[in-house]
Amino acid sequence: MRLITLFIFSNLIFIPLFGQQPLSKEEALEIALEKNFGIQVSRNNLEISENNSSILNSGFLPTISLSGGTNYTSSSAEIEFPGQVSEDGSQRPNLNLDNQESQRYNGGVNLNYTLFDGLGRKFTYKKLREQYALSELQLRETIEFTVIQLYSVYFNVAQLTESKSIFMQALEVSKERQLRAESAFKFGQSNKLSVLNAQVDVTNDSISLLEVSQQLDNAKRDLNLLLSQSMDTQFAVSTQVEFVSEIALEELLSKATENNVSLLKQKQNTQINSYDIKVSQSGYLPTVGLVGSYGWNLNKSPASAFFPGSNNNSFSMSFGANLSWNLFDGGRSMTQVQNAKIALENQKILTEETQLTFDRDLSNALQSFNNAKQIFSIQEKQVETGSYNFERSQAQYNLGSITAIEFRQAQINLRNAQNQRTLAKYQAKLAELQVLQLSGQLLNISL
Repeated sequence: MRLITLFIFSNLIFIPLFGQQPLSKEEALEIALEKNFGIQVSRNNLEISENNSSILNSGFLPTISLSGGTNYTSSSAEIEFPGQVSEDGSQRPNLNLDNQESQRYNGGVNLNYTLFDGLGRKFTYKKLREQYALSELQLRETIEFTVIQLYSVYFNVAQLTESKSIFMQALEVSKERQLRAESAFKFGQSNKLSVLNAQVDVTNDSISLLEVSQQLDNAKRDLNLLLSQSMDTQFAVSTQVEFVSEIALEELLSKATENNVSLLKQKQNTQINSYDIKVSQSGYLPTVGLVGSYGWNLNKSPASAFFPGSNNNSFSMSFGANLSWNLFDGGRSMTQVQNAKIALENQKILTEETQLTFDRDLSNALQSFNNAKQIFSIQEKQVETGSYNFERSQAQYNLGSITAIEFRQAQINLRNAQNQRTLAKYQAKLAELQVLQLSGQLLNISL
């Protein structure tokens, strides 16, 4: 009963999923570039860096501010005049000033502009532009990493798709052999052992097919995650692989040092540190600035004992210049310059290390790629040999010249050779992608 259930489930696996949408490598890359979470975050970081490197954040523009205010005062007073008499000779009465209101209003526009700050803002602005360029390289590095990850998962899906097809074919052969064994047993041409052996092989092939189907489903979910789409999205990948020509690859490698993203990032970091020295040295120089203001004041005063109330309305305008020169700041500027120079020296050391690391990685990648291509070529020949051996074994088995065990071994050998060839094909392609990434041309080559 278990065997019958396994047969039914295996047959269900064989049914093609016609509803699956084809997903080419180019389409997968396009979706990843648009929707991948890591790339979206890197793009946002690049936008922040672009904002920081804008002229609006450079310090080259003046600052203009508005100011205004008002004051309201209400008071009451009683004024006595001791010793003073009126015209009729009587004591002068006290003067009561109740609810005396005074109001003050002011408003103004102030302008400040730095003409010269020791060239600090000039080199700060250049540093910000270099940091923006560095952010572009960081985005490119994120995209390259995502592309490698994407193709690794995509090719894993393709390899498992081919493996599933290989196991399906193997199961079909085993089922056909079982039918032949049962027919031969029915007519007394073989014993029950042959039927049982055939049933065991069908069971093993069915289990293998179930396992590779599960791996394929898991790999598809991994790809859906990279593409930031629903885990239930169904698709069928392409199993076609083309390699870059040797001539084109040699041309790309000749410019690898100029285009490798790690080397370019290190170059940007070195340039940024060189500007840090200039910014720190600006502390040795004076600062010159312009100031200007335009103001308005209105004072409303109540009447007093001796003066009538008044409204004082005034306008003012002023311009000026200022200079400040910190002749000695306690050694802070000197310390900053010394530290910036040390940081620049560290960047130069890191540049040498990055260059050596790049040389090693490129050599390793090239060797891995060449070896992978040779292995793929060997595996292709192995499949040809295995196919020829299987066809001969099948013909001899049908004639009764070899045993079922020998035929099964030929079948297993062919299946293993086909799987190894499939695996070698995609490993060679991934090795090529590593070389293209190191050459800095991963995003410029049609894959």
